[in-house]
Amino acid sequence: MAKKRVVVTGLGIVSCFGSDVGAFYQALLEGRSGIRPITAFPCEDFPTRFAGEVAECSGEGYLDKKQARRVDPFIRYAVVAGKKAMEDASLEGHALEALDKTRCGVVIGSGMGGMSVFYEGVKTSLTKGFKRITPFFVPYIITNMGGAILSIDLGFEGPNYSISTACATGNHSIIASARHIQNGEADLMICGGVEAPITPPGLGGFVVIKALSERNDEPTKASRPWDKTRDGFVMGEGAGTLVLESLDHAVKRGAKIYGEYLGGYVNADAYHMTTPREDGSGVALCMQRALEDAGVAKEEVNYVNAHATSTPVGDLCEIRGIKTVFGPLVDNLKVNATKSLIGHCLGAAGGIEAIATLKAIETGKLHPTLNVSQPEEELGDIDIVKDHAQKYTPRVAISNSFGFGGHNATLVLGPYRE
Repeated sequence: MAKKRVVVTGLGIVSCFGSDVGAFYQALLEGRSGIRPITAFPCEDFPTRFAGEVAECSGEGYLDKKQARRVDPFIRYAVVAGKKAMEDASLEGHALEALDKTRCGVVIGSGMGGMSVFYEGVKTSLTKGFKRITPFFVPYIITNMGGAILSIDLGFEGPNYSISTACATGNHSIIASARHIQNGEADLMICGGVEAPITPPGLGGFVVIKALSERNDEPTKASRPWDKTRDGFVMGEGAGTLVLESLDHAVKRGAKIYGEYLGGYVNADAYHMTTPREDGSGVALCMQRALEDAGVAKEEVNYVNAHATSTPVGDLCEIRGIKTVFGPLVDNLKVNATKSLIGHCLGAAGGIEAIATLKAIETGKLHPTLNVSQPEEELGDIDIVKDHAQKYTPRVAISNSFGFGGHNATLVLGPYRE
């Protein structure tokens, strides 16, 4: 049986720029940085004291008030972003009730789950004893609960689970969801990634492995992918979700279509817990197989939304992988780095960057890459959309995400064509 075509009909976001997708992408186009000093907890003793923090996401209007106060922020972000994506897809009220909910599902993953609830529970256990731990401790820390509560609220009875592949989580979740639709197992899926890691142990854990930038005097300039002076990534957080539908389902209800999911692939470096293969071979294989899955020739690709975290090793591994796949065709590519503006949102990165890629397709504008004043020689002539947005028409776009453990995940997206 031929695979069903899959299109994107809704976008939902929670980010350091708020929870409106249009405002989020406009901030990116303007080249505004969302990186600022951390306010969630006192961090004067930490060598890194800034992040791409979500300033406000109360959940009002999207979660019951009591539940909104209780849940871990990652659950709140997931539910808000998921319901906003449904609103964007015009699936509210009668349109929502008209869906065959046995054929609608949710795959929203998280790399780390309920970090805040876990931290507070451990503190309570150590200082007051286990009997004082909240009965919501286990439900609110497990990675599947964001998607679970979303499905309970919407009544979706189709495929529902979480994927946790570190920073590849968002892309991995989108690919898995698309396959349910391609194989005829679902008509509609809400999918993406979520993360709320900006807690003392979350920040501290990355500090002690020396993964983070310590540019406290210039936080907006700290995330600098491909720059020779980069000194680590900047933590971010939030959620990015897509509504995927089979083409026939979307057309039948007259849905707006942002773009088409053409294909994707996931693989592993099988190399090291935190370091990618230096030659970029794992990354290259993932991109190549994604293009094969999409049935797209490399000559058709003209835009890459790069993983580009601003780490000394990772940034160049991806560039080597891109050069391996595209060879001399790299001269035809635009390659930008969303993380230069919002930091690295870990498990949410793939979902948020898929939104940035789809908005580029919709608007014909690419957001800039910030803070590359001394580019690495290995970049060569690759156009990284430095400093200023560019008008551009993506024909076929790749969005990459790679995670600790050697997890790689690549999406292939394009404009919808009848």
